[in-house]
Amino acid sequence: MRIAVLNNLRAGRSGRLVSEVLSLLRQYPDVLHAETQDIAAVPEALAELAGEEVDLLVVNGGDGSLQHTLTELLARDPTVPVPLVAPLRGGRTNTSARDLGGNRNPLKGLAGLLEAAKADRLAERFVERAVLRVAFDKGHAVQYGMFFGAGLIRRAIALTHRLFPPGRSQGVLGAGLMTGALVLRLALRRTDSVLAPDKLQIVLDGEPVREGEFRLALATTLDHQFLNINPFWGSGPAPVRFTCLAASAKGMRSAALGILRGRPKPHVTPKNGYVSRNVECAKLRLDCGFTIDGELFEPEPDE
Repeated sequence: MRIAVLNNLRAGRSGRLVSEVLSLLRQYPDVLHAETQDIAAVPEALAELAGEEVDLLVVNGGDGSLQHTLTELLARDPTVPVPLVAPLRGGRTNTSARDLGGNRNPLKGLAGLLEAAKADRLAERFVERAVLRVAFDKGHAVQYGMFFGAGLIRRAIALTHRLFPPGRSQGVLGAGLMTGALVLRLALRRTDSVLAPDKLQIVLDGEPVREGEFRLALATTLDHQFLNINPFWGSGPAPVRFTCLAASAKGMRSAALGILRGRPKPHVTPKNGYVSRNVECAKLRLDCGFTIDGELFEPEPDE
């Protein structure tokens, strides 16, 4: 099996760990690897590996690195085979890698992966997940990823980046503190610029959700988010898990913790402003901007 490792050297981990990863790779001369200084260089790095017929691509970075990698792999010529993808927990936020069972230590994760390949035991590690395809009508290129959030979520991530210093504090620590603060304020019916509702039109598998103002809209193909949050409780085999909360949702104070755990209270129903469904396709019309795997997309009017 032809293995390649894509290293994002500025993904939020320490320089010492980066050096250890590169040192490990020197013990496996048959493993290709390319290094990037930031996620904007991912396309160039993947282009270097494109002619090598890679079977397994290891992504040493965070959720943003994986999002850019998936977009480059899945948006290109469909006749080109797509390799297996193994994300390591090498960034500030590693929601996808964690959900897929990645080792907490990216160095140990990579070592285990390479040894499993050497022993022909990689199949024991395979996990299948659908990938979100996010298409726009405002001229952006199609994007791929594992998590989508509109409105409040995008603003909360931007606020985390402003309030916390660069590095890992902008990852799970900052996101956890921000999520706790926002949930508390929502439960107490407090409002500010971050918590302001957004006007959305939502259609799920061709069925309109009542039009109006929403606190948030989320979609994912993962089983759990950071800190084991799981605000999805729809059923059925469709791969996209979608949740939206209306601004007028009733009983938010008592519902908040159950929603975060994916175990809603009996009053959490569409009639009361809470919708969570598994779907094939969600269509949204919005003005508020959104995030894909922590990457921010600016608001566009009536997108």
